[in-house]
Amino acid sequence: MNTHEPADGWVEAPDGRRFWGRAGAAGLLVLDQDDRVLLQHRADWSHFGGTWGLPGGARHHDESAVQGALRESGEEAAVPADALRLLFAAELDLGFWSYTTVVARAVRPFEPVVSDAESIALSWVPVDEVADLPLHPGFAASWPRLRSELGGRVHVVVDVANVLGSRPDGWWRDRVGATTRFLESLSRGARDGVAEALVAPGGGGTPAATGRPDADDSPTDAAAFADGSTGEPPGAPTWRWPDVTAVVEGEARAVGGSFPGLTVVRAEADGDSAIVARVHDLRDVSGVPPRVVVVTADRGLADRVQALGATLVRPGALRRAVGLD
Repeated sequence: MNTHEPADGWVEAPDGRRFWGRAGAAGLLVLDQDDRVLLQHRADWSHFGGTWGLPGGARHHDESAVQGALRESGEEAAVPADALRLLFAAELDLGFWSYTTVVARAVRPFEPVVSDAESIALSWVPVDEVADLPLHPGFAASWPRLRSELGGRVHVVVDVANVLGSRPDGWWRDRVGATTRFLESLSRGARDGVAEALVAPGGGGTPAATGRPDADDSPTDAAAFADGSTGEPPGAPTWRWPDVTAVVEGEARAVGGSFPGLTVVRAEADGDSAIVARVHDLRDVSGVPPRVVVVTADRGLADRVQALGATLVRPGALRRAVGLD
């Protein structure tokens, strides 16, 4: 049986350089519970053989970058997909070829296994020691930016009533049903990752981040997801898998069902107070607090959460990201 995948093969750049994978390539950067990175010592016969890099390889034509990274790391290093929590993915897009680094944290210990001839060895390397190794040139170039993102966490707090109220589609006639459908969409977004339309860097401050959350919606409103400090476009993650809290109030508190990937908070009184309390709890932690993003167009709430260090995203950007618009 011919097991050759049609996407296996070289892509040649205009300057003559060659890149593996006709449909692009992807690799997996796994960080374990001791802050060690799983690295692959590449076989001498392979491209840039003898260097250290990430388990990965050519994507298939019919798979996403995440699927490709998980498949390749499973084939090359026996990485169990169910032991991972996805954090973010960063794409290098050269126009004619792309490479996506999918970053995840191991939620339980596992031992990698050399599973094919492409590896000399696999090793868990402390973060501080990665740069001391002879690295694959592509990984060496991306490592400084990737490392700066490893310790960052993003937590999204959604003002559900405000998001639903941003569109006059009759949602108020069945508040529980409308809330259920929205939470189901939000749950899918938490599972599949935040779309590029939401995380696209805006090159600095946005109307939402400067206290005008009711200004015209723009996909770039959510630059806070992509880079919490500088808003720099270079190297910004293509997707993120943030922690998500959805705050519901009033009749919507009766919503039932399971929403994987979400923390649903049923406000005992008004939703605004519950959101402010949630932001306070998230930011009031030891160590580096998560970057907290609040989705609302309520001016008063915006002022209160910004005073606690949160940034803002307008409802329209989130609705588009979870497929409601």
